[in-house]
Amino acid sequence: MTQTLEILDRLIAFDTVSARSNLDMIGWIEDFLTTRGFAVTRVPDPDQPKAGLYASIGPAGAGLMLSAHTDVVPVEGQCWTRNPFRLTDEGDRLYGRGTTDMKGFLAAMLSCADKAAARPLREPLKLAISYDEEVGCIGIARMIDALEPAIGLPRACIVGEPTEMQVAVGHKGKQALRAICHGEAGHSALAPRFVNALHPAADLLTGLRDLQDDLSRNGAQDADYAVPCTTVHAGKLTGGTALNIVPDRAELLFEFRHLAADRPEELRSRIDGLIRQTAKRHGTEIELKQVFAYPGLDTAPDAKVTRLAQRLAQSQHLTKVAFGTEAGFFNGIGIPSVVCGPGSMEGQGHKPDEYITRAQLAACDTMLDRVLDDLC
Repeated sequence: MTQTLEILDRLIAFDTVSARSNLDMIGWIEDFLTTRGFAVTRVPDPDQPKAGLYASIGPAGAGLMLSAHTDVVPVEGQCWTRNPFRLTDEGDRLYGRGTTDMKGFLAAMLSCADKAAARPLREPLKLAISYDEEVGCIGIARMIDALEPAIGLPRACIVGEPTEMQVAVGHKGKQALRAICHGEAGHSALAPRFVNALHPAADLLTGLRDLQDDLSRNGAQDADYAVPCTTVHAGKLTGGTALNIVPDRAELLFEFRHLAADRPEELRSRIDGLIRQTAKRHGTEIELKQVFAYPGLDTAPDAKVTRLAQRLAQSQHLTKVAFGTEAGFFNGIGIPSVVCGPGSMEGQGHKPDEYITRAQLAACDTMLDRVLDDLC
């Protein structure tokens, strides 16, 4: 595992918090892969200094694809006792931002790439490396159309998000939405004469809670998830400038995470109806804007990719994860996909003093060695 640790040490040193550029790290990875014989396609973001990569080595054909993202969540406001951007080795634990989510898998993936260069591959090894996953899978949404022209569609994909090396076959899809409620500014002494933008926002929040209650009681259920139903969550309500001014604008930021059985179009239709009713009741306007969205994943337990991943990971246990991944995008363009990677999202993801254990990283290395055996 020496090379994987050396690569991980280098990757952790890149401060790739989603709000910052990842181009230094992408440049380093691109050089790493091209010097080992990979055909690499850089996919730049059209609006910001960021990029992703597609890469392939071996003969023409479908092959297998490994997928990882480069960005990490912020460390500001968290009580770190170690430098988050330096790998700290303490016994079985390797500390640093992204060790679990998900530079640990990316390091193992690049170590696998190095080994692939020396193996007699009969099928290609393909890599997808993205950005801005942590802020709504935005990077892969912008990269996905370039995948087939760059490296061709693989027969299967493993997304290495942390699952403690169990094979995950499902996660919910998500839409993040912003409702902008309009009112009328005025002196608070005459408040009843004006439309207070906080009032329709509050009623909309109540309506979303009622929608959640209905989905909990009457909606689809999937017992494989920790929360078995589609969820509706309001995360931020803002409005007003001073106590003596009637607010003329309020914003409600909310989301829904839907099961495969609940169509997002139908959920949006219900929310649109709630918006119209609330706006009419208050005699005002409410704008609804989509912030981002990503599809869910619902791979069959007996699918070929599932059985393949179970064999590669040497684990028969199947799970579904609460968090979103990029697997739904790949599955959506015809690439059978699962999620399987080292580390615990619940235990370490997005937390201060994030770490991954040597045992988990070693298990990942072993799985990726089996990937190469399969391709040979």
